[in-house]
Amino acid sequence: LSTRHKHTAHHISAAEGQERAMRKRMYGRYTQELGAYAKEEAARLREEGVRRPSVTERSRSLELLENDKGCCAKCRICTVRCQKFLISCVGEDWIFLILLGLFMALLSWLVDFGIGICLQSQKWMYVNLESNVFLQYLAWVTYPVVLITFSAGFTQLLAPQAVGSGIPEIKTILRGVVLKECLTFKTFVAKVIGLTSALGSGMPLGKESPFVHIASLGAALLCKFMSLFGGIYENESRNIELLSVACAVGVSCVFAAPIGGLLFSIEAMSTFFTVRNYWRGFFAATVTAFMYRVLAVWNRDEVTITALLPTNFRQDFPFDLQELPAFAVLGIASGLGGALFVCLNRQIVQLIRNQKTIKKFLMKKRLLYPALVTLLVSTLTFPPGFGQFMAAKLTQMESLETLLDNQTWSKQGIPEEFDSNSLSQAWKHPQVNVFVTLTLFVVMKFWMSALAMTMPVPCGAFMPVFVIGKNCGQRLAVWSGRAWPPGSLMCTQP
Repeated sequence: LSTRHKHTAHHISAAEGQERAMRKRMYGRYTQELGAYAKEEAARLREEGVRRPSVTERSRSLELLENDKGCCAKCRICTVRCQKFLISCVGEDWIFLILLGLFMALLSWLVDFGIGICLQSQKWMYVNLESNVFLQYLAWVTYPVVLITFSAGFTQLLAPQAVGSGIPEIKTILRGVVLKECLTFKTFVAKVIGLTSALGSGMPLGKESPFVHIASLGAALLCKFMSLFGGIYENESRNIELLSVACAVGVSCVFAAPIGGLLFSIEAMSTFFTVRNYWRGFFAATVTAFMYRVLAVWNRDEVTITALLPTNFRQDFPFDLQELPAFAVLGIASGLGGALFVCLNRQIVQLIRNQKTIKKFLMKKRLLYPALVTLLVSTLTFPPGFGQFMAAKLTQMESLETLLDNQTWSKQGIPEEFDSNSLSQAWKHPQVNVFVTLTLFVVMKFWMSALAMTMPVPCGAFMPVFVIGKNCGQRLAVWSGRAWPPGSLMCTQP
């Protein structure tokens, strides 16, 4: 009997041992890790409780102060209540959105101001060296090469994550992937200074895409600053949610277009977009756009608050039904041109990556490639040279202003009949009609922009593509004026 009990106890203990081993294999490691994590979290909370008094302790101290009837106690009560009111206000969304909008509008205006100074300096050197064409060429070429080289070198040394547009990185972060150093203060400084230098060189680069990244950087840094007050800004998931709002602010502070910024933020968050972010994005984008144009009026760049690129359409008869097929053809051609632009840019990048000799050489001489690209583009756009056939004297914004002037440039393409303002005189050439000038501009800017985008500097592509598209529309207007003189409704006198 005792032997039978021993065998039974042995089997029971063996079964319990196997069960414990199975539990250990299935749950033991995780239970141990969770236990250790719980202990560490409890220790951290105890330390924070020692450093910062809890809400109950604060309320208890406030009650003790209220029971005290002295003057000092009343002052301390007012101070504590003001502090609580300030912290509660800072935690509101609209405070954060206003601060983000004001900050980005001011930053965008400062970047535009710096770009304008750089471009005017290049023009000043070119005009003051009219007596010597060689010195003109030297100044025209050396100035952008120095700025692009500085932008590439400064970005590479301080924060390589600032290279490019930054939109792919922001989309990746919004989908939950952690990217180190993409939302730091170093990246912010490198992005702003590098973008100002790159656009100040006059290269066919854009500002919109980098400013989406800059706005996201500003939102992340502002969240870190607001977290000093405690509250909801310590929640990482909520801070990532505010990055979608920053995307709307980034577009709005470039073109002063709040609705366009909101639509872009929805596009960037195409997989997940909460309803509460609609009013956040629109409110912040509206504050940014309004403040951006107010700063332009304050600097006397504008007389009143207007659109960044105003248009002049007739209110009584804006367009004719016969023009709709022309608009459709222009839209189809622009879509095909956009696809061709992306393919050309991809082919250039793949050519550099696949050629081992070029790749090794550029890895050793990182600043040589942007310098060579800038030298090539500057040489081809030199105004006394080939640049005279493509209005190279004009900046991108000046080109847009002349292309949006809503005037008949030519009735038959003859220079004597060229009717334009002073800026549009850059499109005029005595030996070539305006249609050829516009065509050369599109062809040259097309491949130059695709090539310039491959440089390792903070840059975008929307503004050059925007200029190319408006040029195509102007060519359609000139062709309509020649086909149906004295001009169709698309190219009538204002």
